[in-house]
Amino acid sequence: MWTGRRLLSLIGAALLLAGASAAHAETTGACDAGGIEWAAPAMANAISVHSLEWRPFGPTEWGWETYVPLIQQELGTDCAPGSPAFARALAAFQTRYGLPATGWFDPATFQVFRGVWQERRPFIMARVREEPCPEPPPLNQLGYLVAEEEHADRLTRLLRRDVLDAYRRMVAAARAEVPEIAADPELLQIFSGFRDPEADAARCTLQGNCDGLRRAVCSPHRTGAAVDLYVGHIAGLGVDDTSPASRLHMARGPVYRWLVRNAGRFGFTPYVYEPWHWEWTGLTGDYHVAATAP
Repeated sequence: MWTGRRLLSLIGAALLLAGASAAHAETTGACDAGGIEWAAPAMANAISVHSLEWRPFGPTEWGWETYVPLIQQELGTDCAPGSPAFARALAAFQTRYGLPATGWFDPATFQVFRGVWQERRPFIMARVREEPCPEPPPLNQLGYLVAEEEHADRLTRLLRRDVLDAYRRMVAAARAEVPEIAADPELLQIFSGFRDPEADAARCTLQGNCDGLRRAVCSPHRTGAAVDLYVGHIAGLGVDDTSPASRLHMARGPVYRWLVRNAGRFGFTPYVYEPWHWEWTGLTGDYHVAATAP
């Protein structure tokens, strides 16, 4: 339970966030839309985005800010979680999927988001249909990365040629559109691409991490269509560290936020738990909701 002091602190933080949202709305004229009707869920979301104690993937997490970029993209809004417009858009999503249209973020709503995102991963849907773990592609379908595309922490060599072409187009666009990405040649380098199934199985057995979360027994990387991209990291932690603090740091960065908005243009879809992990679907363009003003 929250102590009185803790609750007052959270309410104070929420009021500051609400004030910031209102100030933003004065400029955009959009995010404060629906004001009174959605004020209560907006306030609740402003608090819970930093304070919700929950276990979406097993270990305890505080807040849901890590998932905000994907949620905003799905809802088609740029508005902050503590804004009335965000609550209204969330309620519309809840209605669409048969949930109570409260406009409040909760774990049940997140599980629906998670299911929607998972259904966009062809590899996952094949496994749901109980198809066998796919064989790796023939060697003649694999292409080599150049040195500038490999991240020094985890050198990888191969990727399916069609995936590699799409990746290169995506990186060129990111560097042309985002100055921070253009200024750092490490950003969007690949630290894991195609992984030979036998070598991957031997590695996870040796390391004792074949648990389906840290390393899948049947990995999408065996297809040559999954890439782990360097999106930044906390000094002292790995580029694929899954601690809540690490993933939040990545989700706040310009690289991940650009990918969430734009990777679909080039056929890539995300894995929500790992900000660095993207899979090529071959479906390019706006095949999912694009963020727009509410």
